[in-house]
Amino acid sequence: MLKPRPQVAPEVLHEPVAPIVPDDVRIYAVGDVHGRLDLLTTLQAAIDEDMEAHPGPACMEIYLGDYVDRGAHSAGVLDTLMERANHRRVVCLSGNHEAVMLDAMASQEAFSHWLRMGGLETVFSYLPAAPGIEEAQLWLDWRSAVPQEHVAFLRRLSTNYVCGNYLFVHAGLRPGIPLEAQRREDMLWIRREFLDCPDWFGHCVVHGHTPMRDAEVLGNRINIDTGAYATGHLTCLVLEGADRFLIAT
Repeated sequence: MLKPRPQVAPEVLHEPVAPIVPDDVRIYAVGDVHGRLDLLTTLQAAIDEDMEAHPGPACMEIYLGDYVDRGAHSAGVLDTLMERANHRRVVCLSGNHEAVMLDAMASQEAFSHWLRMGGLETVFSYLPAAPGIEEAQLWLDWRSAVPQEHVAFLRRLSTNYVCGNYLFVHAGLRPGIPLEAQRREDMLWIRREFLDCPDWFGHCVVHGHTPMRDAEVLGNRINIDTGAYATGHLTCLVLEGADRFLIAT
């Protein structure tokens, strides 16, 4: 059952202007998927329904990263996003889990670390389960099983995207640092320094990375990571002009 499309308003902190997107675009921003292909396909169907029910400007979808790990169908999630991008205007950003997955391709040590942060589920989305297999062999088998198209997709992922007065990023920004000087590591991993900062970042920052029970809408940022892999709730923020709506599974 899909939830309605309620409009959301921010808590006013240090927001100098009401953030807007250009008149010729509607944005659907999607939070952390984490291998939940079932929720992704349900939410994409809801996005399609919303487009039909509310015709208007050109639409684009922005995915905020963490497509892989923890859930059971990471490989299918990547296939679905790649296929979606063939027919829609889609921007896919990197999350920290995609970065670690790429590291795991290159190093068995990084692979061991990745397995402890949800990577094992991703491995078995490419391979049949093999109880008792040694880790070194599992690493080799997994590397052989990952399509090169998936590797290329992960390597192409951007760290941020700007549209109007909104900036989209996986984790957040380092306070006090201009966008052009932000470190990739911070944009993929930062938490407390960003989350605790009440200041305006030059844009309203739409992000994921830190799971919340419900979408968190503040004056300077909007967090749409609702812990989909554990809660069953994958959230999409719809932006059109100055309006903001939520669609969720």
